[in-house]
Order: sequence, then C-alpha cells, then structure tokens
Amino acid sequence: MNEKNTKRYLPEGKYVMMGNVAMAEGALVAGLNFFGGYPITPSTEVIEHLAKRLPEVGGTCLQMEDELASINAVIGASLAGAKAMTATSGPGLSLMVETISMAANLEIPFVFCDVQRVGPGSHGPVTAPHHNDIGLIRFAGHGEFQVIALAPMNCQELFDLTITAFNFAETYRCPVFILSDAYLGHIHEPVYIPPKKEVIKRVVSRELPEDYSEIYSYKDDETEEYVIPKPPILGTDYYPPTSLQLPHNTHGLPTSDVLSFIEMLIEKVKSNIDKISLTEEYRLEDADIVIIAYGLPVRASYRAVDEAREEGIKVGVFRLITVWPFPDEKIRNVVKDAKAIIVPELNYTGFIAEQVERVKELETPITKIPKVGVLHHPDDILNIIKEVSK
Repeated sequence: MNEKNTKRYLPEGKYVMMGNVAMAEGALVAGLNFFGGYPITPSTEVIEHLAKRLPEVGGTCLQMEDELASINAVIGASLAGAKAMTATSGPGLSLMVETISMAANLEIPFVFCDVQRVGPGSHGPVTAPHHNDIGLIRFAGHGEFQVIALAPMNCQELFDLTITAFNFAETYRCPVFILSDAYLGHIHEPVYIPPKKEVIKRVVSRELPEDYSEIYSYKDDETEEYVIPKPPILGTDYYPPTSLQLPHNTHGLPTSDVLSFIEMLIEKVKSNIDKISLTEEYRLEDADIVIIAYGLPVRASYRAVDEAREEGIKVGVFRLITVWPFPDEKIRNVVKDAKAIIVPELNYTGFIAEQVERVKELETPITKIPKVGVLHHPDDILNIIKEVSK
C-alpha cells in the first residue's frame, strides 16, 4: 500500500471530532476520491476538511462555481470510476434535484450529505437544525425512483454510517443520503477510529466485474429477483454504447417498456429492504407506549424513557436509522399492541409521523412533538409520555 493510501486511514484510537469532520473522515475510509461542492452553512467544514485531506490520499476536492456544477461534477466523477460525494444544505439541495433525478435514472452511485438548517428558502437561522428536507429527499427530483437515507444521531455514527452510505450506493446504485443537521454537524464528540484492517473489511470496493453481459439493473425472469451489476466505468470496455437519460435496457439502450424500467428503479431497493432498513429497539420488550424517532431526537427520547421507567411507565423507543425506504412492516409490528405512539421530530409537519399514521392501526392514537431550530429536551417528551399513559 502506497503512502497516499496509508494516509487515508487515521491511526486507531479515540478522537474528538466535529460532526462534519467525522463524516468526512468516514467518507475517506469508505474510499472517497472525489468531492465536488460549494460552501454553504452549516456544511462548509466538510469541504474545508476534504480540501486538505483528499489531496493527501490522491483524491480530488473541487469547489465549484455553484451547486449545479457541484452535483454534475460528482456524477461525472462517479461515471469515471471514482467514489464521489457532495455536501450541502437545503438551498443547495433544491438546486441539485434535477441532476439527482438523472443519476437515479442512469443508476450512478454517489453519496449526498445534507446538513439541514432552518427553512424554507435561504433565510433564517442557518446554524439551527430543522429536519425540513426529509420529505424532499424522499422524492429528490422529478420522476419516480427510490433513494436510501440514513439518519445518524452522534459523531460516531456520522463516521460509521457514512461508510454504510457508500456501501449502499455501490450495491444498489441509487442516491444515498446522510441526514445530518446544523447541531449534529457542529458538535464535537468522541469518535473511535478502528484498526485499518478492520475498516477495510467493511468497505464495498469499486471494481470491474467479470461478466460484462449486463451493465444496468434488471429483473431476472426465472428468479423474479432484481440483479444489480457493478457500476459502469467510463474509459473501459465495461461501459454502455450510449448513456442517455432515457428508460433503458440492461445494455443502456433506450427501451419502450417504461413501466418495467420504473419498477426496476424502485423495487431493486424496496425488495432489499430487510438488508437496507437499519433500526434499533430500546426498552420495547414490554412497552405499551412506543416512541418512534430518528436523528438527534432519539437522544432525548432515551433519557425520557429511562425517567418514565423509574416511574413505572412502560415505554420504549423504536429508532429509525434508515429513514427511507420506510420500513412499513417493522413499524406495523412494533406498534400493533401499543396504546399510544409518540413521534418527536425536528420539523412542524411530522414527515415520519405521517408515515407511521399510514401504517398503524386506525384506532391507535399518535402524538407529534414538533421542534424547529431548537432540540427536544427530555422533559418535552416525558411530559407527553405521562399524558398518554393516563
């Protein structure tokens, strides 16, 4: 291993890292070698850090003239065989959605870190958190396709789940989002960096396949399963004769069977939801009140549950690590015997509460706890637990 590859991996040990930096370091060990971005609060530290670190490992960090150029550079780099990523916040995401649609159509893998801030628009307290992009991310562009979105809740997970995000991008060839926010991106916390040998085993590599017969994904007629080949690499024999943003067949050539094409873009992800949907359960074994949370609100929920348990209230947390695709069956099973459901979110609308409402039993009450620009205090959640337990 040459010196530049060695520099990709920090020495094993415990570090204190800013969230944005932890995410950037996770991307490096996942194999990131191209970052295209444009500075925007609260994600700017990502490009600042990678502007120094990527050249050290033989990679490229480009500050583009705007967000449109950034996302197009990322897609081009991925087509050329690079593991690629960008990072931005809400206004930048809005500008990038057309190219995200194109990447989904052409099944180009890349990772997108959205450090969310207060919206709508580009005004407001840009250093305050607001999980208001979560709906846009689910439908991140025109047309129909499926994305994967992961929601870390601390700096350690920003490191670890960024590796997972790159692995998902390589495996399922779809846009993969990391849902960070202004607080999570800027807090400083301990991050354990594992040994280089250990982290290398966790990484899905970009490599040329042995079989070049199919370049794009398809549904196998015999097994009824979706086959997802390795991403094509420009400049090699493993590249389609044409690469148009049109419904295509397994060779990249245009097809008139648009329905089957759209089905493939969606079902190649949804049919693998058991592998993609990452969740955690906390004190749910006998709970009749279920809190469903993701991201930073999970931390306050754990504290609230511990305090409620001390008062004899049977409550637990079902945590979504993978937010999209939404785990309908898991949620349905978790809440089927619940007498009440609580969903704290860092937005007013309750994007995940709406999904829970869709899959739960009709008579089960659901209580939303919205916050915008400030974090939930454990008492905010504990007070609701007490109310619904009466």
